Amino acid sequence: MSAHDAMERAVLAAARSGLAESSRADRAVWLRAIADALTAHADELIALAHVETHLSLARLGGEVVRTATQLRFFADVISEGSYLEATLDSPDPALIPPRPDLRRILRPLGVVAVFAASNFPFAFSVLGNDTASALAAGCPVVVKAHPGHPGLSRRVAEIAREALVAANGPADALTLVEGLSAGAALVQHPLIAAVGFTGSTRGGRALFDLASARPAPIPFYGELGSVNPVVITPRAVAASGAGIAAGLAGSFTRDGGQYCTKPGLVFVPPSAEFDEALTAAVAASAGQQLLTSGISSAFGEGAAELEAEADVEVLAQAPPVDGEAAPVVAAIGADAFLAEPERFQQEHFGPLTLLVRYDSPAQLDAALAVLEGSLTGTVWYAPDDDDDALVSAATTALSRIAGRVLYNGWPTGVAIAWSQHHGGPWPASTASVHTSVGATAIRRFLTPIAYQDAPQSVLPAELRDGNPLSVPRREDGRPVRG
Repeated sequence: MSAHDAMERAVLAAARSGLAESSRADRAVWLRAIADALTAHADELIALAHVETHLSLARLGGEVVRTATQLRFFADVISEGSYLEATLDSPDPALIPPRPDLRRILRPLGVVAVFAASNFPFAFSVLGNDTASALAAGCPVVVKAHPGHPGLSRRVAEIAREALVAANGPADALTLVEGLSAGAALVQHPLIAAVGFTGSTRGGRALFDLASARPAPIPFYGELGSVNPVVITPRAVAASGAGIAAGLAGSFTRDGGQYCTKPGLVFVPPSAEFDEALTAAVAASAGQQLLTSGISSAFGEGAAELEAEADVEVLAQAPPVDGEAAPVVAAIGADAFLAEPERFQQEHFGPLTLLVRYDSPAQLDAALAVLEGSLTGTVWYAPDDDDDALVSAATTALSRIAGRVLYNGWPTGVAIAWSQHHGGPWPASTASVHTSVGATAIRRFLTPIAYQDAPQSVLPAELRDGNPLSVPRREDGRPVRG
Protein backbone atom coordinates (compact mmCIF):
# COMPACT_ATOMS: atom_id res chain seq x y z
CA MET A 1 0.00 0.00 0.00
CA SER A 2 1.37 3.43 -0.92
CA ALA A 3 1.90 6.12 1.71
CA HIS A 4 -0.88 8.18 0.15
CA ASP A 5 -3.34 5.25 0.24
CA ALA A 6 -2.42 4.56 3.86
CA MET A 7 -3.01 8.21 4.71
CA GLU A 8 -6.40 8.15 2.96
CA ARG A 9 -7.48 5.07 4.88
CA ALA A 10 -6.30 6.56 8.18
CA VAL A 11 -8.24 9.78 7.68
CA LEU A 12 -11.42 8.01 6.57
CA ALA A 13 -11.23 5.61 9.51
CA ALA A 14 -10.81 8.49 11.94
CA ALA A 15 -13.68 10.43 10.40
CA ARG A 16 -15.97 7.41 10.72
CA SER A 17 -14.93 6.56 14.29
CA GLY A 18 -17.94 8.27 15.87
CA LEU A 19 -15.83 10.01 18.51
CA ALA A 20 -17.58 13.35 17.98
CA GLU A 21 -20.88 11.80 19.07
CA SER A 22 -19.45 10.31 22.26
CA SER A 23 -20.21 11.69 25.71
CA ARG A 24 -17.76 13.55 27.89
CA ALA A 25 -18.05 10.79 30.48
CA ASP A 26 -17.09 8.12 27.95
CA ARG A 27 -14.16 10.12 26.61
CA ALA A 28 -12.86 10.63 30.15
CA VAL A 29 -12.94 6.87 30.70
CA TRP A 30 -11.11 6.27 27.43
CA LEU A 31 -8.40 8.84 28.16
CA ARG A 32 -7.75 7.30 31.55
CA ALA A 33 -7.66 3.83 29.99
CA ILE A 34 -5.00 4.96 27.52
CA ALA A 35 -3.00 6.50 30.36
CA ASP A 36 -3.18 3.25 32.33
CA ALA A 37 -2.07 1.23 29.31
CA LEU A 38 0.86 3.57 28.68
CA THR A 39 1.95 3.20 32.29
CA ALA A 40 1.58 -0.58 32.17
CA HIS A 41 3.87 -0.81 29.12
CA ALA A 42 6.33 1.81 30.39
CA ASP A 43 9.40 -0.45 30.65
CA GLU A 44 8.98 -1.79 27.12
CA LEU A 45 8.39 1.66 25.65
CA ILE A 46 11.23 3.37 27.52
CA ALA A 47 13.72 0.78 26.27
CA LEU A 48 12.51 1.25 22.70
CA ALA A 49 12.66 5.05 22.97
CA HIS A 50 16.18 4.94 24.42
CA VAL A 51 17.47 3.05 21.38
CA GLU A 52 15.81 5.38 18.87
CA THR A 53 16.41 8.78 20.52
CA HIS A 54 19.60 8.42 22.65
CA LEU A 55 17.79 10.14 25.51
CA SER A 56 18.52 8.78 28.98
CA LEU A 57 16.35 6.14 30.59
CA ALA A 58 15.68 8.45 33.55
CA ARG A 59 14.54 11.29 31.28
CA LEU A 60 12.29 8.96 29.27
CA GLY A 61 10.81 7.45 32.42
CA GLY A 62 9.81 10.88 33.66
CA GLU A 63 8.35 11.70 30.26
CA VAL A 64 6.10 8.61 30.32
CA VAL A 65 4.75 9.77 33.68
CA ARG A 66 4.15 13.24 32.25
CA THR A 67 2.33 11.84 29.22
CA ALA A 68 0.02 9.70 31.33
CA THR A 69 -0.59 12.72 33.58
CA GLN A 70 -1.57 14.83 30.55
CA LEU A 71 -4.14 12.25 29.47
CA ARG A 72 -5.66 12.05 32.94
CA PHE A 73 -5.57 15.84 33.25
CA PHE A 74 -7.72 16.27 30.15
CA ALA A 75 -10.09 13.60 31.43
CA ASP A 76 -10.56 15.82 34.48
CA VAL A 77 -10.95 18.94 32.30
CA ILE A 78 -13.82 17.52 30.29
CA SER A 79 -15.45 15.95 33.33
CA GLU A 80 -15.56 19.37 35.00
CA GLY A 81 -17.19 20.85 31.90
CA SER A 82 -16.48 24.59 32.03
CA TYR A 83 -14.37 24.31 28.87
CA LEU A 84 -17.66 24.08 26.91
CA GLU A 85 -18.46 27.73 27.72
CA ALA A 86 -22.15 26.79 27.96
CA THR A 87 -24.14 30.04 27.85
CA LEU A 88 -27.90 30.63 27.96
CA ASP A 89 -29.91 33.82 27.42
CA SER A 90 -33.62 33.85 28.11
CA PRO A 91 -36.01 35.41 25.56
CA ASP A 92 -36.94 39.04 26.19
CA PRO A 93 -39.40 40.60 23.69
CA ALA A 94 -39.09 44.00 25.39
CA LEU A 95 -35.53 44.51 24.19
CA ILE A 96 -34.72 46.31 20.93
CA PRO A 97 -34.18 44.21 18.95
CA PRO A 98 -36.16 41.50 20.77
CA ARG A 99 -33.97 38.73 22.18
CA PRO A 100 -34.92 35.14 21.34
CA ASP A 101 -33.96 32.10 23.39
CA LEU A 102 -30.24 31.74 22.69
CA ARG A 103 -27.96 28.94 23.84
CA ARG A 104 -24.28 28.69 22.91
CA ILE A 105 -21.72 25.93 23.39
CA LEU A 106 -18.42 24.73 21.96
CA ARG A 107 -18.48 21.57 19.86
CA PRO A 108 -15.74 19.37 18.30
CA LEU A 109 -14.12 20.84 15.22
CA GLY A 110 -13.52 17.58 13.31
CA VAL A 111 -10.61 15.29 12.47
CA VAL A 112 -7.29 16.72 13.68
CA ALA A 113 -3.87 16.01 12.18
CA VAL A 114 -1.10 15.94 14.78
CA PHE A 115 2.56 16.11 13.79
CA ALA A 116 4.73 14.42 16.41
CA ALA A 117 7.89 16.13 17.71
CA SER A 118 11.34 14.58 17.81
CA ASN A 119 12.54 15.92 21.16
CA PHE A 120 9.69 14.58 23.31
CA PRO A 121 8.99 11.08 21.96
CA PHE A 122 6.16 10.59 24.46
CA ALA A 123 4.90 13.96 25.75
CA PHE A 124 4.70 15.69 22.33
CA SER A 125 4.36 12.68 20.09
CA VAL A 126 1.68 10.07 19.39
CA LEU A 127 -0.05 10.53 22.75
CA GLY A 128 1.25 14.01 23.43
CA ASN A 129 -0.60 17.10 24.51
CA ASP A 130 -2.04 17.83 21.04
CA THR A 131 -3.49 14.33 20.82
CA ALA A 132 -4.77 14.32 24.39
CA SER A 133 -6.52 17.69 24.07
CA ALA A 134 -8.01 16.84 20.67
CA LEU A 135 -9.39 13.49 21.83
CA ALA A 136 -10.78 15.18 24.94
CA ALA A 137 -12.55 17.70 22.72
CA GLY A 138 -14.17 14.86 20.77
CA CYS A 139 -11.93 15.17 17.71
CA PRO A 140 -10.49 12.00 16.15
CA VAL A 141 -6.74 12.25 15.60
CA VAL A 142 -4.50 11.19 12.73
CA VAL A 143 -0.91 11.30 13.96
CA LYS A 144 1.96 11.88 11.54
CA ALA A 145 4.76 9.87 13.17
CA HIS A 146 8.17 11.49 13.52
CA PRO A 147 10.89 9.67 11.57
CA GLY A 148 13.24 9.98 14.55
CA HIS A 149 11.35 7.31 16.52
CA PRO A 150 9.20 5.27 14.10
CA GLY A 151 9.21 1.99 16.01
CA LEU A 152 8.17 3.70 19.22
CA SER A 153 5.42 5.60 17.41
CA ARG A 154 3.90 2.42 15.98
CA ARG A 155 3.99 0.62 19.31
CA VAL A 156 2.46 3.52 21.26
CA ALA A 157 -0.34 3.83 18.70
CA GLU A 158 -0.95 0.09 18.89
CA ILE A 159 -1.17 0.16 22.70
CA ALA A 160 -3.52 3.15 22.66
CA ARG A 161 -5.83 1.56 20.11
CA GLU A 162 -5.93 -1.67 22.12
CA ALA A 163 -6.76 0.30 25.26
CA LEU A 164 -9.63 2.05 23.49
CA VAL A 165 -11.14 -1.24 22.37
CA ALA A 166 -10.75 -2.76 25.83
CA ALA A 167 -12.61 0.24 27.29
CA ASN A 168 -15.40 -0.08 24.70
CA GLY A 169 -14.11 2.91 22.78
CA PRO A 170 -13.47 3.43 19.05
CA ALA A 171 -9.96 2.31 18.09
CA ASP A 172 -10.04 4.51 14.98
CA ALA A 173 -10.30 7.63 17.11
CA LEU A 174 -6.50 7.42 16.84
CA THR A 175 -4.74 6.43 13.61
CA LEU A 176 -1.12 6.74 12.46
CA VAL A 177 0.56 7.71 9.19
CA GLU A 178 4.23 7.93 8.22
CA GLY A 179 6.32 9.66 5.58
CA LEU A 180 7.04 13.19 4.40
CA SER A 181 4.64 13.07 1.46
CA ALA A 182 1.88 11.66 3.64
CA GLY A 183 2.31 14.57 6.03
CA ALA A 184 1.91 17.18 3.31
CA ALA A 185 -1.11 15.36 1.87
CA LEU A 186 -2.61 15.08 5.35
CA VAL A 187 -2.67 18.85 5.80
CA GLN A 188 -4.48 19.21 2.47
CA HIS A 189 -7.03 16.43 3.02
CA PRO A 190 -10.58 17.84 2.91
CA LEU A 191 -11.62 15.89 6.02
CA ILE A 192 -8.87 17.35 8.17
CA ALA A 193 -10.28 20.25 10.18
CA ALA A 194 -7.20 21.43 12.10
CA VAL A 195 -3.49 20.70 12.51
CA GLY A 196 -1.28 20.56 15.59
CA PHE A 197 2.46 20.76 14.92
CA THR A 198 5.63 20.91 17.00
CA GLY A 199 8.90 21.27 15.12
CA SER A 200 11.17 23.55 13.15
CA THR A 201 10.23 26.98 11.86
CA ARG A 202 11.06 25.95 8.32
CA GLY A 203 8.97 22.77 8.36
CA GLY A 204 6.12 24.37 10.25
CA ARG A 205 5.97 27.35 7.91
CA ALA A 206 5.75 25.05 4.87
CA LEU A 207 2.79 23.19 6.37
CA PHE A 208 1.20 26.40 7.64
CA ASP A 209 1.25 27.75 4.08
CA LEU A 210 -0.37 24.54 2.79
CA ALA A 211 -3.14 24.80 5.39
CA SER A 212 -3.74 28.45 4.48
CA ALA A 213 -3.75 27.75 0.72
CA ARG A 214 -6.54 25.15 0.87
CA PRO A 215 -9.83 26.04 -0.86
CA ALA A 216 -11.24 26.13 2.68
CA PRO A 217 -8.31 27.14 4.93
CA ILE A 218 -8.02 25.41 8.30
CA PRO A 219 -6.37 26.45 11.56
CA PHE A 220 -2.72 25.42 11.89
CA TYR A 221 -1.49 25.40 15.47
CA GLY A 222 2.27 25.28 15.12
CA GLU A 223 4.87 25.55 17.86
CA LEU A 224 8.01 26.56 15.97
CA GLY A 225 11.24 28.38 16.94
CA SER A 226 12.05 30.07 20.24
CA VAL A 227 15.22 31.49 21.82
CA ASN A 228 13.64 32.15 25.24
CA PRO A 229 15.49 35.32 26.31
CA VAL A 230 16.79 35.69 29.86
CA VAL A 231 17.51 39.02 31.58
CA ILE A 232 19.91 39.00 34.53
CA THR A 233 20.06 42.22 36.53
CA PRO A 234 23.38 43.67 37.81
CA ARG A 235 22.39 43.11 41.43
CA ALA A 236 21.44 39.50 40.70
CA VAL A 237 24.89 38.91 39.26
CA ALA A 238 26.50 40.59 42.27
CA ALA A 239 24.42 38.64 44.76
CA SER A 240 24.47 35.15 43.22
CA GLY A 241 26.25 35.23 39.88
CA ALA A 242 28.01 31.90 40.36
CA GLY A 243 24.77 30.11 41.21
CA ILE A 244 22.93 31.66 38.28
CA ALA A 245 25.77 30.66 35.95
CA ALA A 246 25.64 27.08 37.17
CA GLY A 247 21.88 27.02 36.71
CA LEU A 248 22.16 28.40 33.20
CA ALA A 249 24.70 25.73 32.27
CA GLY A 250 22.43 23.02 33.58
CA SER A 251 19.40 24.41 31.76
CA PHE A 252 20.83 25.02 28.29
CA THR A 253 22.71 21.69 28.21
CA ARG A 254 19.84 19.60 29.59
CA ASP A 255 19.22 16.61 27.30
CA GLY A 256 21.54 18.12 24.73
CA GLY A 257 19.78 21.49 24.65
CA GLN A 258 16.93 19.90 22.70
CA TYR A 259 14.11 21.72 24.47
CA CYS A 260 11.83 24.28 22.86
CA THR A 261 12.18 26.26 26.10
CA LYS A 262 15.99 26.19 26.24
CA PRO A 263 17.41 29.59 27.33
CA GLY A 264 19.27 30.48 24.14
CA LEU A 265 19.76 34.25 24.54
CA VAL A 266 20.96 35.72 27.85
CA PHE A 267 21.25 39.44 28.57
CA VAL A 268 23.80 39.93 31.34
CA PRO A 269 26.04 42.80 32.52
CA PRO A 270 29.80 42.29 32.14
CA SER A 271 31.09 40.19 35.04
CA ALA A 272 34.36 38.26 35.24
CA GLU A 273 33.00 36.19 38.13
CA PHE A 274 29.91 35.17 36.13
CA ASP A 275 32.01 34.30 33.09
CA GLU A 276 34.40 32.19 35.14
CA ALA A 277 31.60 30.30 36.87
CA LEU A 278 29.80 29.66 33.59
CA THR A 279 33.01 28.53 31.90
CA ALA A 280 33.74 26.08 34.70
CA ALA A 281 30.19 24.70 34.70
CA VAL A 282 30.18 24.19 30.94
CA ALA A 283 33.62 22.56 30.96
CA ALA A 284 32.24 20.02 33.43
CA SER A 285 29.12 19.38 31.34
CA ALA A 286 28.74 16.16 29.40
CA GLY A 287 28.05 16.15 25.69
CA GLN A 288 25.00 14.47 24.23
CA GLN A 289 24.33 12.46 21.11
CA LEU A 290 21.52 14.41 19.50
CA LEU A 291 18.22 12.94 18.40
CA THR A 292 18.99 12.47 14.72
CA SER A 293 21.94 12.86 12.36
CA GLY A 294 20.11 15.75 10.67
CA ILE A 295 19.72 17.62 13.95
CA SER A 296 23.36 16.96 14.78
CA SER A 297 24.56 18.29 11.42
CA ALA A 298 22.35 21.38 11.63
CA PHE A 299 23.62 22.14 15.12
CA GLY A 300 27.26 21.80 14.11
CA GLU A 301 26.82 24.03 11.08
CA GLY A 302 24.86 26.66 12.99
CA ALA A 303 27.35 26.76 15.86
CA ALA A 304 30.27 27.09 13.44
CA GLU A 305 28.58 29.99 11.63
CA LEU A 306 27.92 31.83 14.89
CA GLU A 307 31.45 31.28 16.17
CA ALA A 308 32.85 32.65 12.90
CA GLU A 309 31.10 36.01 13.35
CA ALA A 310 33.65 38.80 13.85
CA ASP A 311 32.01 40.20 17.00
CA VAL A 312 31.37 36.84 18.66
CA GLU A 313 33.59 35.46 21.40
CA VAL A 314 33.51 31.77 22.27
CA LEU A 315 33.45 32.04 26.03
CA ALA A 316 33.20 28.37 26.94
CA GLN A 317 33.09 25.01 25.23
CA ALA A 318 32.99 21.52 26.70
CA PRO A 319 35.59 19.03 25.48
CA PRO A 320 34.30 17.41 22.25
CA VAL A 321 33.52 13.70 22.19
CA ASP A 322 33.03 11.74 19.00
CA GLY A 323 29.37 11.53 18.04
CA GLU A 324 28.26 14.02 20.69
CA ALA A 325 27.39 17.71 20.57
CA ALA A 326 29.70 19.69 22.85
CA PRO A 327 28.03 22.51 24.86
CA VAL A 328 29.02 26.01 23.72
CA VAL A 329 28.66 29.49 25.23
CA ALA A 330 29.21 32.41 22.88
CA ALA A 331 29.16 36.08 23.83
CA ILE A 332 28.56 39.38 22.06
CA GLY A 333 28.17 43.03 23.01
CA ALA A 334 24.76 44.68 23.00
CA ASP A 335 25.77 47.13 20.26
CA ALA A 336 26.80 44.30 17.95
CA PHE A 337 23.53 42.52 18.75
CA LEU A 338 21.54 45.63 17.91
CA ALA A 339 23.36 45.98 14.59
CA GLU A 340 22.01 42.63 13.35
CA PRO A 341 19.31 41.41 15.76
CA GLU A 342 17.77 38.91 13.34
CA ARG A 343 21.09 37.15 12.80
CA PHE A 344 21.68 36.69 16.51
CA GLN A 345 18.15 35.46 17.26
CA GLN A 346 18.47 32.30 15.17
CA GLU A 347 17.50 29.25 17.21
CA HIS A 348 20.31 26.72 17.68
CA PHE A 349 18.61 23.43 18.50
CA GLY A 350 21.25 21.91 20.73
CA PRO A 351 23.51 22.83 23.67
CA LEU A 352 24.38 26.42 22.77
CA THR A 353 23.52 29.72 24.38
CA LEU A 354 24.47 33.29 23.44
CA LEU A 355 25.30 35.94 26.04
CA VAL A 356 24.52 39.56 25.16
CA ARG A 357 26.47 41.91 27.42
CA TYR A 358 24.74 45.20 28.22
CA ASP A 359 26.34 48.20 29.93
CA SER A 360 23.28 50.23 30.90
CA PRO A 361 19.51 49.97 31.36
CA ALA A 362 19.05 52.03 28.20
CA GLN A 363 21.15 49.59 26.19
CA LEU A 364 19.19 46.66 27.60
CA ASP A 365 15.87 48.37 26.77
CA ALA A 366 17.00 48.88 23.18
CA ALA A 367 17.99 45.23 22.83
CA LEU A 368 14.77 43.89 24.33
CA ALA A 369 12.74 46.14 22.03
CA VAL A 370 13.91 44.26 18.93
CA LEU A 371 13.25 40.73 20.19
CA GLU A 372 11.09 38.34 18.18
CA GLY A 373 8.41 36.11 19.67
CA SER A 374 9.38 33.38 22.13
CA LEU A 375 7.65 30.82 24.26
CA THR A 376 9.20 32.18 27.45
CA GLY A 377 11.04 35.14 28.93
CA THR A 378 12.95 35.04 32.21
CA VAL A 379 14.07 37.69 34.71
CA TRP A 380 16.71 37.01 37.33
CA TYR A 381 16.80 39.63 40.11
CA ALA A 382 18.13 39.86 43.66
CA PRO A 383 15.48 39.42 46.41
CA ASP A 384 16.41 42.87 47.77
CA ASP A 385 16.87 44.25 44.25
CA ASP A 386 16.76 48.03 44.18
CA ASP A 387 16.61 47.90 40.37
CA ASP A 388 12.82 47.83 40.49
CA ALA A 389 12.62 50.01 37.40
CA LEU A 390 14.86 47.61 35.46
CA VAL A 391 12.85 44.56 36.57
CA SER A 392 9.61 46.33 35.66
CA ALA A 393 10.94 47.40 32.26
CA ALA A 394 12.22 43.90 31.52
CA THR A 395 8.85 42.44 32.51
CA THR A 396 7.03 44.82 30.16
CA ALA A 397 9.38 44.06 27.28
CA LEU A 398 9.26 40.29 27.75
CA SER A 399 5.48 40.28 28.20
CA ARG A 400 5.23 41.76 24.71
CA ILE A 401 7.11 38.89 23.05
CA ALA A 402 6.64 35.83 25.29
CA GLY A 403 3.75 33.62 26.29
CA ARG A 404 5.14 32.94 29.78
CA VAL A 405 7.35 35.21 31.89
CA LEU A 406 9.10 33.66 34.88
CA TYR A 407 11.37 34.92 37.62
CA ASN A 408 14.46 33.46 39.30
CA GLY A 409 14.05 30.11 37.59
CA TRP A 410 14.72 28.37 34.30
CA PRO A 411 12.11 27.83 31.58
CA THR A 412 12.91 24.24 30.65
CA GLY A 413 10.06 22.84 32.76
CA VAL A 414 6.47 23.32 31.56
CA ALA A 415 3.95 22.41 34.25
CA ILE A 416 0.62 20.81 33.35
CA ALA A 417 -1.93 23.17 34.87
CA TRP A 418 -5.15 25.05 34.23
CA SER A 419 -3.26 28.36 34.18
CA GLN A 420 -0.37 27.24 31.96
CA HIS A 421 0.32 29.01 28.67
CA HIS A 422 2.77 27.48 26.21
CA GLY A 423 2.77 29.67 23.14
CA GLY A 424 3.78 33.12 22.00
CA PRO A 425 4.06 35.46 19.02
CA TRP A 426 5.63 34.30 15.77
CA PRO A 427 7.93 32.40 15.39
CA ALA A 428 7.20 30.77 18.75
CA SER A 429 3.77 29.78 17.46
CA THR A 430 1.39 30.43 14.59
CA ALA A 431 -1.50 31.30 16.92
CA SER A 432 -0.34 33.27 19.95
CA VAL A 433 -3.79 33.36 21.58
CA HIS A 434 -3.68 29.60 22.08
CA THR A 435 -1.55 27.23 24.15
CA SER A 436 -0.33 23.70 23.50
CA VAL A 437 -0.01 22.85 27.23
CA GLY A 438 -2.61 23.36 29.94
CA ALA A 439 -6.38 23.14 30.08
CA THR A 440 -7.13 25.72 27.40
CA ALA A 441 -5.15 23.73 24.83
CA ILE A 442 -8.50 22.02 24.20
CA ARG A 443 -9.93 25.30 22.86
CA ARG A 444 -7.93 24.90 19.64
CA PHE A 445 -10.08 21.97 18.58
CA LEU A 446 -13.51 23.37 19.40
CA THR A 447 -15.81 25.70 17.50
CA PRO A 448 -18.85 27.59 18.80
CA ILE A 449 -22.46 27.03 17.82
CA ALA A 450 -25.52 28.98 18.98
CA TYR A 451 -29.04 27.51 19.02
CA GLN A 452 -31.96 29.93 18.67
CA ASP A 453 -35.44 28.94 19.90
CA ALA A 454 -34.42 25.27 19.66
CA PRO A 455 -36.62 22.47 21.02
CA GLN A 456 -35.16 20.74 24.06
CA SER A 457 -34.84 17.43 22.22
CA VAL A 458 -32.21 18.71 19.77
CA LEU A 459 -30.10 20.59 22.30
CA PRO A 460 -26.89 19.15 23.76
CA ALA A 461 -27.63 17.97 27.28
CA GLU A 462 -25.30 20.65 28.65
CA LEU A 463 -27.67 23.35 27.32
CA ARG A 464 -31.01 21.90 28.35
CA ASP A 465 -33.30 23.36 30.96
CA GLY A 466 -32.45 22.35 34.49
CA ASN A 467 -28.78 21.67 33.63
CA PRO A 468 -29.15 17.87 33.78
CA LEU A 469 -25.39 17.26 33.56
CA SER A 470 -24.54 19.94 36.14
CA VAL A 471 -21.91 21.77 34.10
CA PRO A 472 -20.79 25.29 34.98
CA ARG A 473 -22.84 27.68 32.82
CA ARG A 474 -23.58 31.34 32.33
CA GLU A 475 -27.33 32.00 32.47
CA ASP A 476 -28.63 35.47 31.59
CA GLY A 477 -25.15 36.87 32.16
CA ARG A 478 -24.61 35.28 35.58
CA PRO A 479 -22.19 32.39 36.28
CA VAL A 480 -23.99 29.33 37.61
CA ARG A 481 -22.03 26.53 39.25
CA GLY A 482 -22.67 23.03 38.07
